[in-house]
Amino acid sequence: MPDPDRTLVVGGGVGGLVLALELARAGRPVTVLEASGRLGGQVAAHEVDGLRLDAGAESFATRGGVVAALLARLGLSDRARSPVAGGAWLARAARRGAAVEAVALPATSVLGIPARPLSPDVVRAIGLPGAVRAAADALLPRGVGAGAADLAALVRARMGGAVLDGLVAPVTEGVHSRSPAALPVSALGPAAVDALRAGTPLARAVRAARASAPAGSLVAGLDGGMSTLVDALADGIRAAGGVVRTGARADGIAPDRVVLADGEALTGRVVVAAPGLVAPDRPERVALVTLVLDAPALASAPRGSGVIVAAGTAVAARAATHVTAKWAWARAAAGSREVLRLSYRDTVLAGRARTDADAPAVALADATALFGVPLGRDRLRGASVVRWSRAARLSEVPAGVPLVGESASGTGLAAVVSHSQRIARTLMGGGRAPGIGGDG
Repeated sequence: MPDPDRTLVVGGGVGGLVLALELARAGRPVTVLEASGRLGGQVAAHEVDGLRLDAGAESFATRGGVVAALLARLGLSDRARSPVAGGAWLARAARRGAAVEAVALPATSVLGIPARPLSPDVVRAIGLPGAVRAAADALLPRGVGAGAADLAALVRARMGGAVLDGLVAPVTEGVHSRSPAALPVSALGPAAVDALRAGTPLARAVRAARASAPAGSLVAGLDGGMSTLVDALADGIRAAGGVVRTGARADGIAPDRVVLADGEALTGRVVVAAPGLVAPDRPERVALVTLVLDAPALASAPRGSGVIVAAGTAVAARAATHVTAKWAWARAAAGSREVLRLSYRDTVLAGRARTDADAPAVALADATALFGVPLGRDRLRGASVVRWSRAARLSEVPAGVPLVGESASGTGLAAVVSHSQRIARTLMGGGRAPGIGGDG
């Protein structure tokens, strides 16, 4: 019998699962409909050489404590882990000889923006003239950059092109798969935004963001991988009386009705959390190549937790994470093996590798250049290629249907979680949740 009080959540990514958990725990009937055979969206796991590893998101931002609070409610607080100390490196075009040269990224920064522009690690990374220009941020009038529409405009106005092109762009593109021009200023976090609104120079705002973060790293992961969060969310929904269905592809959506591909019709208040229903003309596809290696020379973590790649190098990868150097749980699981994960724009990888079978060779060559350690096929124990699409604008979702997930909230788990919780509160309060064209 139709249940008009039920909420139908189309899509089982983290945004949809968080929304469903809030509703279910409040005693509201809710059903999650996931088209694929698994939940979690870009928070996923895969197995490579017998190791269960993150296939998508591997960490979350600790700022604001939003994700930490969710983990506490799910009983996962004791699984949260900061990365192993070591820091990341930046690879840039070499002036002579080698394919690339690597320098340590500034230790005190947010999204690549240095908190202390004249520190030695900033000077080494972008040169003295660039560092001096960045330090001028402290002397600029408070109104400079105040109306910036995005992170790129803010950084260019306050600190100049060397910081933007040499630090910020490699970090946001390599780590977050977003150019600085595609990120809002709010990506810096509430403490930095508040400081900027008060007229604080950008470097001091970055220091405020660092000071407001919980003790330890600005990011954290989960023991055993981020997919443990997805399992806990699904278990929590079911325990509270909600329904979670996989293999339930929506073929038709209206504000009060979902028709599945097999013809089954469900009625209820509809919320969309499905990236497959949100698409740009040409979605940006990211390819992640995971390598499991017998490579003792990597055991000393020669490039810390990994390398972010600046534009203009001969390396195709945008970034490389040394997984077993970054996460203690991965080191314990891998034993003497080393795990690397390299990220690519899919079109760039396709230009180097005609098929997925060719991708490990491309990744091995890039890893050799980035980590300064010879890595041939004889070192390879296992490999995997995973692709993700990022959406940019809405399509095929009826007007008035609320949307949750990254396309509505912005990038990052903290943004997705807080937005889904806000939409859930709106729905439970009887208000009209923002739909397409709303404030999301």
